[in-house]
Amino acid sequence: MDEQDRVAAFVAEHGLETDLAYRALDLESEVGEVAKEVATSTDYGRNPEAAAVATDEIGDALFALLALAEAADVDADAALAESLAKYEARIASSGEVGSGE
Repeated sequence: MDEQDRVAAFVAEHGLETDLAYRALDLESEVGEVAKEVATSTDYGRNPEAAAVATDEIGDALFALLALAEAADVDADAALAESLAKYEARIASSGEVGSGE
């Protein structure tokens, strides 16, 4: 069972089904908590070497992302493979990861 299936099973087992819009907002909230940890651990950028994020916060963000993928009927593994191929193509053509837009 992959991670997306594990999240889907957990959501179903605990009655946590909700709509796509809520899942997107939950992901935004969880990623915001990761950013907050980085901001506070670095004294709001004054000490970037001290950047830290608790593993449970990364886990919360991953859970929210995989729940969003499930709600959107997107295979997370396939989406990641597509994204990596896109980045590899960009690097091959321009030497850069960014799209330049």
